[in-house]
Amino acid sequence: MIDAPALPPPAIVAPAPREASFGLVAGTAPAGTRRVIVRIGEQVLADSPLRGRSFSLRVELPRRDVNVRVTAVDALGRRSASVVGPVFGLPPAAGSISGAGGRQDAALARTVRALARGFRGISGVYVQDLATGRGAAWNARARFPAASTLKLAIAVTALRAQHGKPAAGSRLDTLLRRMLVHSDNDAANAVETWFGGSTSGGSAVVNQTMRALGLTDTLMYGGYETTRALQAPIPVRVDAQPSFGVGKYTTAWDLARLARAVHLAAGGAGPLPGLGVTGPEARYLLRLLAQIEDRGKLGRFLGSSATVLHKAGWIDTARHDSGLVYFPGGAFVAAVMTWSPSGVGTSSDVLAGRIAAAALKRFRSVG
Repeated sequence: MIDAPALPPPAIVAPAPREASFGLVAGTAPAGTRRVIVRIGEQVLADSPLRGRSFSLRVELPRRDVNVRVTAVDALGRRSASVVGPVFGLPPAAGSISGAGGRQDAALARTVRALARGFRGISGVYVQDLATGRGAAWNARARFPAASTLKLAIAVTALRAQHGKPAAGSRLDTLLRRMLVHSDNDAANAVETWFGGSTSGGSAVVNQTMRALGLTDTLMYGGYETTRALQAPIPVRVDAQPSFGVGKYTTAWDLARLARAVHLAAGGAGPLPGLGVTGPEARYLLRLLAQIEDRGKLGRFLGSSATVLHKAGWIDTARHDSGLVYFPGGAFVAAVMTWSPSGVGTSSDVLAGRIAAAALKRFRSVG
Protein backbone atom coordinates (compact mmCIF):
# COMPACT_ATOMS: atom_id res chain seq x y z
CA MET A 1 0.00 0.00 0.00
CA ILE A 2 1.42 3.40 -1.02
CA ASP A 3 1.10 6.14 1.58
CA ALA A 4 -0.47 9.39 0.43
CA PRO A 5 2.09 12.17 0.02
CA ALA A 6 2.40 14.66 2.84
CA LEU A 7 0.22 17.76 2.64
CA PRO A 8 2.38 20.87 2.03
CA PRO A 9 2.14 23.51 4.78
CA PRO A 10 0.02 26.63 4.29
CA ALA A 11 1.78 29.85 3.32
CA ILE A 12 0.96 32.61 5.82
CA VAL A 13 0.89 36.19 4.53
CA ALA A 14 -0.48 37.77 7.72
CA PRO A 15 0.35 38.12 10.51
CA ALA A 16 4.11 38.49 10.18
CA PRO A 17 6.73 37.77 12.83
CA ARG A 18 7.88 40.56 15.17
CA GLU A 19 4.87 42.73 14.41
CA ALA A 20 1.64 43.80 16.06
CA SER A 21 -1.48 42.29 14.54
CA PHE A 22 -5.15 43.31 14.56
CA GLY A 23 -6.15 39.68 14.16
CA LEU A 24 -5.98 39.19 10.39
CA VAL A 25 -4.82 35.66 9.51
CA ALA A 26 -4.43 35.29 5.75
CA GLY A 27 -2.53 33.21 3.26
CA THR A 28 -2.71 30.32 0.82
CA ALA A 29 -3.55 26.73 1.71
CA PRO A 30 -2.30 23.67 -0.21
CA ALA A 31 -4.48 22.26 -2.98
CA GLY A 32 -7.30 20.12 -1.66
CA THR A 33 -7.62 21.88 1.70
CA ARG A 34 -11.15 21.78 3.12
CA ARG A 35 -10.62 23.41 6.55
CA VAL A 36 -8.29 25.98 8.06
CA ILE A 37 -7.72 25.98 11.82
CA VAL A 38 -6.05 28.81 13.72
CA ARG A 39 -4.62 28.05 17.15
CA ILE A 40 -2.68 29.72 19.95
CA GLY A 41 -1.21 26.80 21.86
CA GLU A 42 -4.12 24.47 22.50
CA GLN A 43 -6.73 27.22 22.10
CA VAL A 44 -8.66 27.15 18.81
CA LEU A 45 -9.36 30.69 17.60
CA ALA A 46 -10.96 29.72 14.28
CA ASP A 47 -11.99 26.53 12.46
CA SER A 48 -13.34 27.51 9.07
CA PRO A 49 -14.31 25.59 5.91
CA LEU A 50 -12.38 26.59 2.81
CA ARG A 51 -13.31 26.76 -0.85
CA GLY A 52 -10.38 27.36 -3.10
CA ARG A 53 -6.96 27.99 -1.62
CA SER A 54 -6.91 31.56 -0.27
CA PHE A 55 -8.01 32.18 3.29
CA SER A 56 -8.59 35.39 5.26
CA LEU A 57 -9.89 35.17 8.82
CA ARG A 58 -10.28 37.63 11.69
CA VAL A 59 -9.47 36.29 15.13
CA GLU A 60 -9.03 37.72 18.62
CA LEU A 61 -5.34 37.42 19.47
CA PRO A 62 -4.09 37.70 23.06
CA ARG A 63 -2.59 41.06 24.11
CA ARG A 64 0.88 39.59 24.38
CA ASP A 65 3.53 38.00 22.21
CA VAL A 66 2.24 34.68 20.87
CA ASN A 67 2.96 32.13 18.15
CA VAL A 68 0.08 31.67 15.70
CA ARG A 69 -0.36 28.16 14.27
CA VAL A 70 -2.34 27.71 11.04
CA THR A 71 -3.34 24.14 10.16
CA ALA A 72 -4.70 22.96 6.80
CA VAL A 73 -6.92 19.84 6.68
CA ASP A 74 -7.83 18.12 3.40
CA ALA A 75 -10.67 15.75 2.50
CA LEU A 76 -8.59 12.72 3.53
CA GLY A 77 -7.99 14.18 6.97
CA ARG A 78 -4.34 14.90 6.25
CA ARG A 79 -2.96 17.91 8.10
CA SER A 80 -0.10 20.32 7.72
CA ALA A 81 0.73 23.42 9.69
CA SER A 82 2.78 26.61 9.66
CA VAL A 83 3.67 28.71 12.69
CA VAL A 84 4.42 32.43 12.78
CA GLY A 85 5.61 34.50 15.73
CA PRO A 86 6.19 36.33 17.88
CA VAL A 87 3.05 38.35 17.16
CA PHE A 88 1.54 40.90 19.58
CA GLY A 89 -2.26 40.94 19.45
CA LEU A 90 -4.33 44.13 19.28
CA PRO A 91 -8.16 44.45 19.09
CA PRO A 92 -9.58 43.64 15.63
CA ALA A 93 -11.95 46.62 15.86
CA ALA A 94 -9.01 49.00 16.01
CA GLY A 95 -7.56 47.61 12.79
CA SER A 96 -10.33 49.07 10.64
CA ILE A 97 -9.80 52.62 11.88
CA SER A 98 -8.80 54.91 9.02
CA GLY A 99 -8.78 58.17 10.94
CA ALA A 100 -11.38 60.84 11.61
CA GLY A 101 -11.29 64.60 11.93
CA GLY A 102 -11.12 65.99 15.44
CA ARG A 103 -14.13 67.42 17.24
CA GLN A 104 -14.43 68.37 20.87
CA ASP A 105 -16.36 66.16 23.26
CA ALA A 106 -17.80 68.68 25.71
CA ALA A 107 -18.21 66.25 28.61
CA LEU A 108 -14.66 64.93 28.30
CA ALA A 109 -13.34 68.46 27.88
CA ARG A 110 -14.83 69.45 31.24
CA THR A 111 -13.21 66.46 32.92
CA VAL A 112 -9.83 67.11 31.31
CA ARG A 113 -9.96 70.78 32.28
CA ALA A 114 -10.74 69.95 35.91
CA LEU A 115 -7.96 67.37 36.13
CA ALA A 116 -5.42 69.65 34.48
CA ARG A 117 -6.28 72.60 36.72
CA GLY A 118 -5.83 70.37 39.76
CA PHE A 119 -2.19 69.70 38.87
CA ARG A 120 0.34 71.82 40.78
CA GLY A 121 2.35 72.97 37.82
CA ILE A 122 1.77 73.42 34.10
CA SER A 123 0.26 70.60 32.08
CA GLY A 124 -0.63 69.95 28.47
CA VAL A 125 -3.16 67.33 27.38
CA TYR A 126 -4.53 65.95 24.13
CA VAL A 127 -6.79 62.88 23.82
CA GLN A 128 -8.75 61.69 20.80
CA ASP A 129 -10.75 58.62 19.86
CA LEU A 130 -9.30 57.37 16.57
CA ALA A 131 -12.60 56.08 15.19
CA THR A 132 -15.01 58.93 15.91
CA GLY A 133 -12.60 61.85 16.18
CA ARG A 134 -14.10 62.86 19.55
CA GLY A 135 -11.57 64.30 21.95
CA ALA A 136 -10.46 67.00 24.31
CA ALA A 137 -7.41 69.10 25.02
CA TRP A 138 -5.89 71.45 27.53
CA ASN A 139 -2.92 73.71 26.81
CA ALA A 140 -2.15 71.28 24.00
CA ARG A 141 0.10 73.57 22.00
CA ALA A 142 2.35 74.73 24.85
CA ARG A 143 5.95 73.65 24.37
CA PHE A 144 7.49 71.45 27.05
CA PRO A 145 10.99 70.01 27.41
CA ALA A 146 10.62 66.87 25.32
CA ALA A 147 12.88 64.49 27.27
CA SER A 148 12.65 60.92 25.92
CA THR A 149 9.27 61.32 24.21
CA LEU A 150 11.05 62.19 20.95
CA LYS A 151 12.66 58.76 20.82
CA LEU A 152 9.50 57.72 18.99
CA ALA A 153 10.25 60.42 16.40
CA ILE A 154 13.79 59.05 16.09
CA ALA A 155 12.39 55.55 15.53
CA VAL A 156 9.96 56.76 12.86
CA THR A 157 12.79 58.60 11.09
CA ALA A 158 15.00 55.50 11.24
CA LEU A 159 12.28 53.44 9.60
CA ARG A 160 12.03 56.04 6.85
CA ALA A 161 15.72 55.46 6.14
CA GLN A 162 15.47 51.67 6.46
CA HIS A 163 14.38 49.52 3.53
CA GLY A 164 11.98 47.08 5.12
CA LYS A 165 11.60 45.89 8.69
CA PRO A 166 14.95 45.65 10.51
CA ALA A 167 16.22 42.07 10.56
CA ALA A 168 15.90 40.25 13.86
CA GLY A 169 19.00 40.76 15.95
CA SER A 170 20.50 43.30 13.55
CA ARG A 171 22.28 46.34 14.92
CA LEU A 172 19.34 48.63 14.11
CA ASP A 173 16.82 46.20 15.60
CA THR A 174 18.89 46.00 18.78
CA LEU A 175 19.34 49.76 19.00
CA LEU A 176 15.65 50.51 18.45
CA ARG A 177 14.68 48.02 21.15
CA ARG A 178 17.16 49.52 23.63
CA MET A 179 16.07 53.06 22.75
CA LEU A 180 12.32 52.46 23.07
CA VAL A 181 11.88 49.61 25.53
CA HIS A 182 14.69 50.62 27.88
CA SER A 183 14.82 54.34 26.96
CA ASP A 184 18.59 54.07 26.48
CA ASN A 185 20.15 57.42 25.59
CA ASP A 186 23.29 55.89 24.07
CA ALA A 187 21.11 53.84 21.74
CA ALA A 188 19.13 56.93 20.73
CA ASN A 189 22.34 58.77 19.88
CA ALA A 190 23.61 55.77 17.91
CA VAL A 191 20.39 55.60 15.86
CA GLU A 192 20.59 59.33 15.08
CA THR A 193 24.21 58.90 14.02
CA TRP A 194 23.26 55.93 11.84
CA PHE A 195 20.87 57.90 9.66
CA GLY A 196 22.32 61.39 10.11
CA GLY A 197 26.07 60.93 10.41
CA SER A 198 26.07 62.54 13.86
CA THR A 199 23.58 63.40 16.58
CA SER A 200 23.24 66.94 15.26
CA GLY A 201 22.82 65.67 11.70
CA GLY A 202 20.36 63.05 12.90
CA SER A 203 18.37 65.66 14.80
CA ALA A 204 18.07 67.72 11.62
CA VAL A 205 16.64 64.69 9.81
CA VAL A 206 14.19 64.05 12.68
CA ASN A 207 13.04 67.66 12.43
CA GLN A 208 12.51 67.17 8.68
CA THR A 209 10.32 64.14 9.42
CA MET A 210 8.24 66.08 11.92
CA ARG A 211 7.76 68.99 9.52
CA ALA A 212 6.77 66.58 6.76
CA LEU A 213 4.05 65.29 9.11
CA GLY A 214 2.90 68.84 9.79
CA LEU A 215 4.21 68.76 13.39
CA THR A 216 5.63 72.25 13.65
CA ASP A 217 5.85 72.66 17.43
CA THR A 218 8.60 70.09 17.93
CA LEU A 219 12.37 70.48 17.89
CA MET A 220 14.91 67.67 18.19
CA TYR A 221 17.94 69.53 19.50
CA GLY A 222 21.10 67.39 19.29
CA GLY A 223 21.59 64.09 21.06
CA TYR A 224 20.78 62.88 24.55
CA GLU A 225 22.99 63.30 27.58
CA THR A 226 24.55 60.03 28.66
CA THR A 227 26.49 58.68 31.68
CA ARG A 228 28.94 57.88 29.35
CA ALA A 229 -18.97 72.13 21.33
CA LEU A 230 -21.40 70.38 18.81
CA GLN A 231 -18.91 70.10 16.07
CA ALA A 232 -16.30 72.41 17.56
CA PRO A 233 -12.71 71.44 16.83
CA ILE A 234 -10.60 70.13 19.70
CA PRO A 235 -8.95 73.33 20.95
CA VAL A 236 -5.18 73.40 20.52
CA ARG A 237 -3.77 76.54 22.07
CA VAL A 238 -1.33 77.79 24.68
CA ASP A 239 -2.86 78.51 28.09
CA ALA A 240 0.41 78.46 30.04
CA GLN A 241 3.96 78.14 28.75
CA PRO A 242 6.79 76.49 30.71
CA SER A 243 10.05 78.43 30.80
CA PHE A 244 12.99 76.11 30.17
CA GLY A 245 15.52 77.79 27.90
CA VAL A 246 17.17 76.06 24.93
CA GLY A 247 16.78 72.37 24.17
CA LYS A 248 14.48 69.70 22.78
CA TYR A 249 10.81 70.59 22.94
CA THR A 250 7.45 69.32 21.80
CA THR A 251 3.75 69.62 22.56
CA ALA A 252 0.96 67.29 23.59
CA TRP A 253 -0.69 67.94 20.23
CA ASP A 254 2.40 66.97 18.22
CA LEU A 255 3.06 63.84 20.29
CA ALA A 256 -0.54 62.68 19.89
CA ARG A 257 -0.49 63.22 16.15
CA LEU A 258 2.81 61.36 15.84
CA ALA A 259 1.38 58.32 17.67
CA ARG A 260 -1.77 58.53 15.54
CA ALA A 261 0.36 58.54 12.38
CA VAL A 262 2.13 55.34 13.47
CA HIS A 263 -1.21 53.62 14.12
CA LEU A 264 -2.61 54.65 10.74
CA ALA A 265 0.57 53.55 8.96
CA ALA A 266 0.12 50.05 10.40
CA GLY A 267 -2.91 49.78 8.12
CA GLY A 268 -1.24 51.54 5.18
CA ALA A 269 -3.07 54.82 5.83
CA GLY A 270 -2.15 58.32 6.98
CA PRO A 271 0.91 60.37 6.03
CA LEU A 272 3.76 58.00 6.94
CA PRO A 273 3.46 55.57 3.99
CA GLY A 274 4.01 58.54 1.68
CA LEU A 275 7.20 59.27 3.62
CA GLY A 276 8.51 55.74 3.22
CA VAL A 277 7.29 53.99 6.39
CA THR A 278 5.57 50.78 5.30
CA GLY A 279 2.79 48.85 7.03
CA PRO A 280 5.16 46.09 8.21
CA GLU A 281 7.58 48.69 9.58
CA ALA A 282 4.80 50.49 11.47
CA ARG A 283 3.50 47.20 12.91
CA TYR A 284 7.06 46.34 13.92
CA LEU A 285 7.25 49.69 15.72
CA LEU A 286 3.90 49.13 17.45
CA ARG A 287 5.15 45.80 18.78
CA LEU A 288 8.28 47.47 20.14
CA LEU A 289 6.14 50.04 21.94
CA ALA A 290 4.07 47.18 23.36
CA GLN A 291 7.19 45.78 25.03
CA ILE A 292 7.51 48.84 27.29
CA GLU A 293 6.40 47.59 30.70
CA ASP A 294 5.81 50.92 32.47
CA ARG A 295 2.11 50.85 33.39
CA GLY A 296 2.35 53.58 36.01
CA LYS A 297 1.48 56.51 33.76
CA LEU A 298 -1.22 56.38 31.04
CA GLY A 299 -1.97 52.79 32.03
CA ARG A 300 -2.06 53.47 35.78
CA PHE A 301 -5.83 53.04 36.24
CA LEU A 302 -6.84 51.15 33.08
CA GLY A 303 -6.68 47.58 34.31
CA SER A 304 -6.19 44.58 32.05
CA SER A 305 -8.91 45.41 29.54
CA ALA A 306 -6.82 48.09 27.81
CA THR A 307 -3.39 47.81 26.19
CA VAL A 308 -1.09 50.84 26.23
CA LEU A 309 1.60 51.35 23.58
CA HIS A 310 3.51 54.43 24.64
CA LYS A 311 6.76 56.32 25.11
CA ALA A 312 7.30 58.32 28.28
CA GLY A 313 9.98 60.85 29.08
CA TRP A 314 11.14 62.76 32.12
CA ILE A 315 13.74 65.10 33.55
CA ASP A 316 13.78 66.82 36.95
CA THR A 317 11.30 69.52 35.94
CA ALA A 318 9.20 67.69 33.34
CA ARG A 319 7.42 64.34 33.15
CA HIS A 320 5.34 63.12 30.19
CA ASP A 321 3.65 60.12 28.63
CA SER A 322 2.09 59.71 25.20
CA GLY A 323 0.90 56.89 23.02
CA LEU A 324 -1.97 54.67 21.94
CA VAL A 325 -4.56 52.98 24.14
CA TYR A 326 -6.27 49.95 22.59
CA PHE A 327 -9.46 48.51 24.06
CA PRO A 328 -12.00 45.97 22.76
CA GLY A 329 -14.11 48.67 21.10
CA GLY A 330 -11.30 50.57 19.39
CA ALA A 331 -8.40 52.84 20.21
CA PHE A 332 -7.53 56.36 21.25
CA VAL A 333 -4.42 58.48 21.37
CA ALA A 334 -3.33 60.34 24.50
CA ALA A 335 -0.53 62.72 25.40
CA VAL A 336 -0.09 64.22 28.86
CA MET A 337 2.81 66.59 29.57
CA THR A 338 3.71 68.24 32.89
CA TRP A 339 6.25 70.78 34.10
CA SER A 340 7.10 72.53 37.34
CA PRO A 341 10.17 74.65 38.11
CA SER A 342 10.39 73.01 41.55
CA GLY A 343 10.36 69.50 40.08
CA VAL A 344 7.78 66.86 39.22
CA GLY A 345 7.08 63.36 40.48
CA THR A 346 4.34 60.79 40.82
CA SER A 347 1.61 63.44 40.70
CA SER A 348 2.42 63.74 36.99
CA ASP A 349 1.96 60.01 36.53
CA VAL A 350 -1.34 60.13 38.43
CA LEU A 351 -2.58 62.94 36.17
CA ALA A 352 -1.69 60.92 33.06
CA GLY A 353 -3.47 57.90 34.48
CA ARG A 354 -6.61 59.84 35.36
CA ILE A 355 -6.74 61.49 31.94
CA ALA A 356 -6.46 58.12 30.18
CA ALA A 357 -9.04 56.51 32.48
CA ALA A 358 -11.51 59.36 31.90
CA ALA A 359 -10.99 59.16 28.14
CA LEU A 360 -11.48 55.39 28.10
CA LYS A 361 -14.69 55.66 30.13
CA ARG A 362 -16.05 58.37 27.85
CA PHE A 363 -15.13 56.74 24.56
CA ARG A 364 -16.62 53.43 25.67
CA SER A 365 -19.87 55.13 26.62
CA VAL A 366 -20.36 57.12 23.43
CA GLY A 367 -19.02 54.53 20.98
